[in-house]
Amino acid sequence: MPVRTSQSSQAGRGKGVGLALVSALAFGGSGVAAKPLIEAGLDPLHVVWLRVTGAALVMLPIAVRHRTLLFRRPALLAGFGLLAVAGVQACYFAALSRIPVGVALLVEYLAPALVLGWVRFVQRRPVTRAAGVGVVLAVGGLACVVEVWSGLSFDALGLLLALGAACCQVGYFVLSDQGSDAGEEAPDPLGVIAYGLLTGALVLTAVARPWSMDWSVLSGTAHMNGTPVAAGLLLAWIVLIATVLAYVTGVLSVRRLSPQVAGVVACLEAVIATVLAWVLLGEHLSAPQIAGGAVVLLGAFIAQSSAPAKPSPDPVAGGGPERELSARGTAA
Repeated sequence: MPVRTSQSSQAGRGKGVGLALVSALAFGGSGVAAKPLIEAGLDPLHVVWLRVTGAALVMLPIAVRHRTLLFRRPALLAGFGLLAVAGVQACYFAALSRIPVGVALLVEYLAPALVLGWVRFVQRRPVTRAAGVGVVLAVGGLACVVEVWSGLSFDALGLLLALGAACCQVGYFVLSDQGSDAGEEAPDPLGVIAYGLLTGALVLTAVARPWSMDWSVLSGTAHMNGTPVAAGLLLAWIVLIATVLAYVTGVLSVRRLSPQVAGVVACLEAVIATVLAWVLLGEHLSAPQIAGGAVVLLGAFIAQSSAPAKPSPDPVAGGGPERELSARGTAA
């Protein structure tokens, strides 16, 4: 019986890693598809609005199906929409207006380290040493991937906005884990994503003001490294793959793994984005970027290959095990 449980756990972790990789690949492809649209004349914030609003419309039937979530878990839905959808996008793009892309990306991907701190010191759940090592390697490798030294500058507000994006990304991983120990009482992840996208779309509508957008760009063509591509096709990729598929696989991976492990694997998004930009946009990689990508891969492998640290078996006040108490607090 213990052998079966161990095999089932390993199989679940393997599926979780697979889902996390699909999510990283899907998220990583968003920039490659968005850049030609921006170069064709769309404002970056308008691209974000199209991305989130389009995904919200795709997920609308699922939102209707799980409408009881509005009454059962309103705080979770609002938090996911404000932090995991609107917050990350708005803070990151605002940071880009003040600091270099590489610096903003590196600060945003401090999120795995922040997730580790949240789990250990706020939720008081044990974490493994391997997860910590994976975070350090992933962040260090990411610094090489984005070549942070080439655009290093200090802008207090810009760095603060990038850190805000990192904190919102922590919210994405933590909120995705909500209810993972609640069994049948767990909120349906697809319903959470659907309402999160709807909430994010409403918030971004007020921020992006899409009525001022040049809608004619979407009926024309954009150029990807000199190759003409229909703008509508690029938008469809951003909505269906880089948003709907990315969020669905990402949330499901957190449910199967843990916030800290999924966070480290998510660092591969930056590596994938850089490689795709090399292949599709002709943005060549340097030796430090290739080496950094290998280090990120190593960090993600170390983190995902470690089993979650086991909580203390000793009872706590109230008679339940520490894990049960933690699960109740997480699901609240």
